[in-house]
Amino acid sequence: MSEYRQDLFRYVAEEFAEDYHEGELPRREFLRRSVLLSGSVPAARVLLATLGVAGVSAAELAAAQAAPPQNEAATNSYHVDPADSALDAGSVTYEALGRTNYAYLARPKGIASAPIVMIIHENKGLQPHIEDVARRMAKAGYIALAPDFVSADAGSRDGGSKKYTDIAAISAIIAKLAPADVAAHGLEAVKFLKAQPGAQAEHFGMTGFCWGGGVTWTMTTLLPDLKAAAPFYGPSPSFADVPRIKAAVLGVYGGLDQRITGNAAATDKALSDAGVKHEFKIYEGANHAFHNDTGASYNKAAAENAWASTLIWLRANL
Repeated sequence: MSEYRQDLFRYVAEEFAEDYHEGELPRREFLRRSVLLSGSVPAARVLLATLGVAGVSAAELAAAQAAPPQNEAATNSYHVDPADSALDAGSVTYEALGRTNYAYLARPKGIASAPIVMIIHENKGLQPHIEDVARRMAKAGYIALAPDFVSADAGSRDGGSKKYTDIAAISAIIAKLAPADVAAHGLEAVKFLKAQPGAQAEHFGMTGFCWGGGVTWTMTTLLPDLKAAAPFYGPSPSFADVPRIKAAVLGVYGGLDQRITGNAAATDKALSDAGVKHEFKIYEGANHAFHNDTGASYNKAAAENAWASTLIWLRANL
């Protein structure tokens, strides 16, 4: 496993552990997810030991493995109605890399052309919340695409995220994706977005959340024509690749999220040393995933300010 691939796997494992320690995941669900992520009870015991979780027996893990999933409560609370008459929005597919790829596309009606923004989902896959973010971006005047990275997994392409009712299964799939497949899938999604009628490809931005924030950072190093990016609490890119970034980057962080925000100062220095235009916003009192209003870490004040700041950043740099 490459170092980057190990980092993606570790990122998901540590997120599960963090949610468990903060009381957002019951113990049995945390153990079930650890087995699902690791692939077996013995491998889960090894993983848990590296996460500092001791005293877990094979019997307890086997019982957790057999338990039904405990997903987050579903919500139908949207910022923008899926049937909003001012938008054309819905699920789409496109052919690339020898497979059918899934995504969500939203655009304002009555506008011949518009700037474009790609939105990268969390490690939970393409969920209704991210579709809502795409509609919010369309309401702001952009053609927005949220690709489904579950499509990049060889065993899960038929249906993408919507194929799964167990969100932890999606996280396990995403954690094991090869970095080359993540990058290739992202680049093909960019091509599809740029090919949309009226897409102003020269005015191209990107944002992403959690795992998707990390992918957004990575994509900034691969897309010299990307004008602006706003990664939300995503793991930093390799500092060796930072000089390749041409986009103006707004980094959004939660002050309580030391697992990610702890690297912000070093990332800030790397960007400054490379002459990359950037700004960081760190919201004190906000935790990881504070923008997601369907999750337990949602912080309304921080989320609203971060979203407004993102739109200002895009308008100024696209």
